[in-house]
Amino acid sequence: MTAQELQALIAAGLPCQHLDVSGDGRHWQAVIVSSAFEGLRLIQRHQKVYATLGRRMQTDEVHALSMKTLTPAEWSAQGA
Repeated sequence: MTAQELQALIAAGLPCQHLDVSGDGRHWQAVIVSSAFEGLRLIQRHQKVYATLGRRMQTDEVHALSMKTLTPAEWSAQGA
C-alpha cells in the first residue's frame, strides 16, 4: 500500500478538511482533520478512522497507524 492509497481510503470514509499521510509502507503517520470528530473522545475518533480501513487493519495490510485526529476548530487553534 502507498501513502496515496491509504489517504484515499481514509478520505473515502471521512469528510476531511485536511489529511496528510506519510510512512514507510508498514508504519504510517496521519494527521486527519474532520468535522466528524466533533464531540468525540480520542478513542472514538481513532475508531472512526479504523472503521474506514476495515479489514485492512486485521489482515496486516496496514500494520501500524499513528494518528493525530483533530476537529477543524482544533486545527485552526494550532495555527494551521
